[in-house]
Amino acid sequence: MDAMKFDTKGTASRPALEDVDEGDVEAFRAIDRMREAFLAQATGGLSPAALSLAFYDWSLHLAMAPGKRLELANKAARKAARLLTYMGSSMLSQDVPPCIEPLPGDHRFSGKLWASPPYSLWAQAFLLNQQWWHGVTHKVPGVEPHHQDVVSFTMRQILDVFAPSNNPFTNPEVIAKTIETSGQNLVQGFRNWMEDANRHLTGQPEVGTENFRPGREVAVTPGKVVYRNHLIELIQYSPATAEVVAEPILIVPAWIMKYYILDLSPDNSFVRYLVGEGHTVFCISWRNPGAADHDLSLDDYRRMGVMDALDAIGAIVPGRKIHATGYCLGGTLLSIAAASMARAGDERLASVTLLAAQTDFSEPGELALFIDPSQMHFLESMMWNRGYLSSDQMAGAFQLLRSNDLVWSRLVHDYMMGERTPMIDLMAWNADSTRMPYKMHAEYLQRLYLDNDLAAGRLVIDGRPVALQNIKAPMFAVGTERDHVAPWHSVYKIHYLTDTDVTFVLTSGGHNAGIVSEPGHKHRHFRMAFKAFSDPCVSADEWEAAAPVYEGSWWPQWSAWIKSHSDAERVGPPMLGAANKGYPPLEDAPGTYVFQR
Repeated sequence: MDAMKFDTKGTASRPALEDVDEGDVEAFRAIDRMREAFLAQATGGLSPAALSLAFYDWSLHLAMAPGKRLELANKAARKAARLLTYMGSSMLSQDVPPCIEPLPGDHRFSGKLWASPPYSLWAQAFLLNQQWWHGVTHKVPGVEPHHQDVVSFTMRQILDVFAPSNNPFTNPEVIAKTIETSGQNLVQGFRNWMEDANRHLTGQPEVGTENFRPGREVAVTPGKVVYRNHLIELIQYSPATAEVVAEPILIVPAWIMKYYILDLSPDNSFVRYLVGEGHTVFCISWRNPGAADHDLSLDDYRRMGVMDALDAIGAIVPGRKIHATGYCLGGTLLSIAAASMARAGDERLASVTLLAAQTDFSEPGELALFIDPSQMHFLESMMWNRGYLSSDQMAGAFQLLRSNDLVWSRLVHDYMMGERTPMIDLMAWNADSTRMPYKMHAEYLQRLYLDNDLAAGRLVIDGRPVALQNIKAPMFAVGTERDHVAPWHSVYKIHYLTDTDVTFVLTSGGHNAGIVSEPGHKHRHFRMAFKAFSDPCVSADEWEAAAPVYEGSWWPQWSAWIKSHSDAERVGPPMLGAANKGYPPLEDAPGTYVFQR
């Protein structure tokens, strides 16, 4: 009773909370962050706690599911019987059809040498084992879906380590190459590995990237930097036609990589194609932030990126609306800016185009494997320590998502076969990544990925919530069939979030190759359909079934769409920059920010 306090009416109340010095709390938090930042160096940026929670959830529920375990035992017996039957048949004839086919896109065992025993037996045993483990990690009653995905992904990575294709003693193609060259392939492979290891340790780019230098072999479309602030350089490209479409185009690329994904070699440059079609094109080149930029926020990227670029274009091409185009994260940022502008009555946008960009993150694809509250806290500690998320940490996550293409195939081709994978412009650009500031990236992951605030209407800009429904400019959205970064079903959700006309394209290829899909590129196709704002919405799968298929590149269709939403009269090309309005040409494209390391 002595410790109990009473108010003036004699009512008992709880003791007041202990006063805590905020400085002390922050010091304690710093200890945790330093410990996690140190641990991240050994784990490659993956949270051990997140992985442990996933496996504990899965293993506990599996242990409590006798029916599931009996099902797995039954499947194991049946698969063993299939393998034994195949083994017996293959001893009598080499034309026996396989008892299991690889998954689509898995070409590890497609060579002719894999069709003969014992290699065919090893390949079949591996594929059956892989299929069985898929069943082990899926549909365990009670397991949280995210944990199921993490466990399944992890087990798939572990299984791939022991794939017979990754072992020089069980890979018939490596064995044949070794016999043919008297082992020189392994000697050269060791040299390749030493060279790659040395480049990695010294921070040098991959072998062959020196043949794709911005401003020389790639990013060579003529133009001028007409505006620069701390975060962006704005490039205006030189006209290639005597007359141009009156309304200019602004391209907002993702800040996670250098801008020139859309201005690669002259034969596959999106920018060069648009200029040749009579468009006036502007493009943002993002700064590569360092530790001093750790406090740059997501809204700083909107204001100093999209909004400052729009202001500059408005001065250079006055009186004209702008066709704004965003790629990947740049498209997400553009949608935020467009919704904020619509809420404020800013009508400077003639149209909005989103290329492989998500606005609803409820189904973000395999990248969600690396994003949950535990992993988010781990990433924040890493960024807190450095002030940014480094490009090598991001590259590691992308490599894991496509480990067969980016890790194991290289192990076999470059180090076991002793050959070098030819470098191309897209691969060289992919190796030229940028960093992301601590505050901006933390906000992006928390507010968009984890909380899905943009789709839910909870994202606040300038003190007001932004709603995509406020965007009335016509929209053009592109998804790619094999996108592991922004799955097209997720990109398609723009139909559900806006009250405007939407033209949607689903193109062949992945996140990058589907967008860099120039006319004349072989084996390209796309689906395309228009939905008026008053039309009823259909599901993504219904849309795919009904949309007509076209051969070739979607670029000409988009250029025609832009022209159909522009003034019909063509005008003379604008001057590069507007010196009398404070936007003089500063230097030739591609500028300086693209060279920052």
